[in-house]
Amino acid sequence: MIKTRDIDMLHGTLWDKIILFALPLSLTGFMQQLLNAADVAVLGQFVGKNAMAAVGNNTSLIGLLVNLFMGLSLGANVVIAQCIGAKKLDRVHDAVHTSFLLALIVGLFLLGIAEMVVNPVFEWLEVPPEVAPMAETYLRIYAIGLPVISIYNFEAAIFRSRGDTRTPLVALTIASFLNIALNLIFVINFNWGVDGVAWATVIANSVSALILMLGLMKDDGLIHLNLRELKIEKSCLKETVRIGLPAGIQGMVFSLSNLLIQAAINSLGADAMAASAAAFTIEINVFCLTMGFGQAATTFVSQNYGAGNLQRCKDVTKVSLQLNIFLMLILSAAILYFAEPLIQFFNEDPAVVELGITRLWFIIAPEIISVVMEIISGTLRGYGISLAPAIITLVFVCGIRITWVFTIFVEYPTYAALMAVYGISWFFTMIFLIVAYFFYVKRLTPLKL
Repeated sequence: MIKTRDIDMLHGTLWDKIILFALPLSLTGFMQQLLNAADVAVLGQFVGKNAMAAVGNNTSLIGLLVNLFMGLSLGANVVIAQCIGAKKLDRVHDAVHTSFLLALIVGLFLLGIAEMVVNPVFEWLEVPPEVAPMAETYLRIYAIGLPVISIYNFEAAIFRSRGDTRTPLVALTIASFLNIALNLIFVINFNWGVDGVAWATVIANSVSALILMLGLMKDDGLIHLNLRELKIEKSCLKETVRIGLPAGIQGMVFSLSNLLIQAAINSLGADAMAASAAAFTIEINVFCLTMGFGQAATTFVSQNYGAGNLQRCKDVTKVSLQLNIFLMLILSAAILYFAEPLIQFFNEDPAVVELGITRLWFIIAPEIISVVMEIISGTLRGYGISLAPAIITLVFVCGIRITWVFTIFVEYPTYAALMAVYGISWFFTMIFLIVAYFFYVKRLTPLKL
């Protein structure tokens, strides 16, 4: 039975359905980032740039943890979508309940890890003493919410696998506005500072996860969740981990390399840290558009591959790429045109604004390269091929950035020299992902479930 919010990925035209799937998903990513943007903006306007820098300092580390959730949940998305396409309804039930329980286990595990690594990671990052106490406070409180972040991501993946991207968007929209309201109350009325925005984020994330859980429990279709039937089905777990873990590692590699760059940014002082926090908040929202179309490619390819329609899978890749490039050109141009007022929204310090604009040009201008990377990676994951893009990302993103920081940046220790590494590492990664795509697509065999 097709729900009114579900999209039929197996029949009819593609471009309109991909847009209907990808744009709510992009807005969902935007709302997720709005949680962090609200933290940064409120602290920058009402507390100061050191508090703003403290939250920005944690962005890459938080991304490192959350990307594992997102990768594993993407594995669940692929497994469930392939089963729906192949009409293996019993296996859909098993995959849904396995995914939910896996989300809880992984979230609790990473909560423990996060609390243990705070001090050594901050020492490695050489966080300035005027920022470190606030950064530690924010991260420790934020980590308490990791289990509900994990659950939300898996729940959203379950909805997406059926073609419903609007329900997760509604849940996160409610949570985002709640987060903004709580930020203002906790910071302005109660004067809680960094503690306040951290607790506001935890509460908001909990609300979004609860809304989706209730939605799954009330669903009377394929993805109905019954908490009494939670169990780990071994074959579903194996496939979810096989596809999702490399995808998670791929995302973590990006965050790990960004952690290294964050350490280099920290060496340039609080102005550079605050500028990066502001610019990153903008650019990550631009990436949400790319992510939306990348996950659309993953889900559409998954269902059609499960249904045995390989030509439609190839069409999905082509259409997703064309649509994403067109929309990204428009969005990138707008961001760069309004770069100065966008940075000033977070902080009006002239030094911060100048450095923030510099970062936006180095990141947003080559964003088209990131589009190609995400669509190709998403397509390969839809086929169940997840290890290859993870390895390519590890070698070329992480490898180039590590080399750059310890060679070029040492020779030219400027903010602009550091930012240049993003586009360069993306370019080489894109080339090898394209090669991998054609290699694997030529060798595809029918899916067996």
